[in-house]
Amino acid sequence: MIPLNLKEIAAACGAEFSGDGEKKIYSVCTDTRKIEEGCLFIALKGENFDGNAFVEDALSKGAAAAVSSRDIADPRVLKVSDTCKALSQIAGMYRRRFSIPVIALTGSVGKTTTKEMVHCVISSKYKTLKSLGNLNNQIGMPMTVFSLDETYEAAVFEMGMADFGEISNLSRVAAPTLGILTNIGVSHMETLGSRENILKAKMEILDGMADDAPVVVNADDKHLKDADFGDREVIWYGIKSGKCNIKAEDITSDGMYTDFTAVMDGEKQKVHLPAIGIHNVYNALAALASGVKYSIDLSQGAASLEKYEPSGMRQRVRKVGGIAVIEDCYNASPDSMKAALSALSEFKAERKIAVLADMLELGAISEEAHRSVGKMAADFNIDILFTFGRQAQFIAEGAKGLKNVESFEDKQDLTERLLSCTRSGDCVLFKGSRGMKLEEVINALYEGWNRK
Repeated sequence: MIPLNLKEIAAACGAEFSGDGEKKIYSVCTDTRKIEEGCLFIALKGENFDGNAFVEDALSKGAAAAVSSRDIADPRVLKVSDTCKALSQIAGMYRRRFSIPVIALTGSVGKTTTKEMVHCVISSKYKTLKSLGNLNNQIGMPMTVFSLDETYEAAVFEMGMADFGEISNLSRVAAPTLGILTNIGVSHMETLGSRENILKAKMEILDGMADDAPVVVNADDKHLKDADFGDREVIWYGIKSGKCNIKAEDITSDGMYTDFTAVMDGEKQKVHLPAIGIHNVYNALAALASGVKYSIDLSQGAASLEKYEPSGMRQRVRKVGGIAVIEDCYNASPDSMKAALSALSEFKAERKIAVLADMLELGAISEEAHRSVGKMAADFNIDILFTFGRQAQFIAEGAKGLKNVESFEDKQDLTERLLSCTRSGDCVLFKGSRGMKLEEVINALYEGWNRK
């Protein structure tokens, strides 16, 4: 982080401050357990915690100053009405110290994977900062901005949301020079109520962008293809749409890699992607299009994508004792379930087994959505379907036509059943919302297989 003085910080967030305005800040922290000498402590307040109660502790541990919404009689404290808003304001001020390409992306499904692929491509030419893990919220993304320093030549930020206004705030912090919209699904239907509202919330990514800043948009998404982007440049990507500026042809998969030809402005480039599923072809196209916008040609972009590695539990494929496992336990919605089942169906295996758990935060559409996933499993002709969780029982009920369907509410029972029925040559997909913690079943399964 480039040092800031407290006068600049106070001006950025409109703080009441009577201390030493020339004092330098060398880092920003929101957790007293991670206080560094000379840092700025921002006292965030949540449902179950109040950082204002720890301001004195932070200062005693070496923080140079603190931002608080309480009246604290210490000249090192900057008083504001809303510390979370102050965090965004300070981060926005800091971001504007840098005249570099800043790519921001959002969508209902595949944000983190797309971010990782974009980073692969952009970092092939520029030293590029990226959001770590899923730090895409009102705290994580602004905090990532403070990692910028003089050595970075570009940045890629992922933006998530749960309600209106959140993407708008993140966009105003990041001031993207290029935006990416991947798709509009039903994630957060519980709070937003409809895909139209989800589209409206995602379109807030434009709020912090200059009027002439371009956007990279999925032309095959039925909601995005007719969205109004004004007069700004739109780079359309996809597989089916005739309006694509970059598209994929000749798509094939061996279960571990996906091969396709990227076509843009008459140029054709073969891509060998270490990921499975059509949805990852879309993610790769968005990354390639972004690269071209910053003078990274298709051949260089394709070469960089060969180095892509799935992050976390996002369709990571492992083989243990002759059994392939697709770990996809980070999150789940009907759209991502379909993508995962499609990837499983393409996998070259003797038997294809799907272990599907509850999809959370779907509100009133939950039962219908889970039944629709069961129908998908039947349409993809999965050999064995196991469900885990109360809502996932509706997946089982919707899987009419599949003969081998079983439901579980106990992880040990599910694990024992998998240990008894799996054999070399199988491919097992694990997919469910993060809160279902399917990785506990996966880890127990690995231990069981290794003991055999």
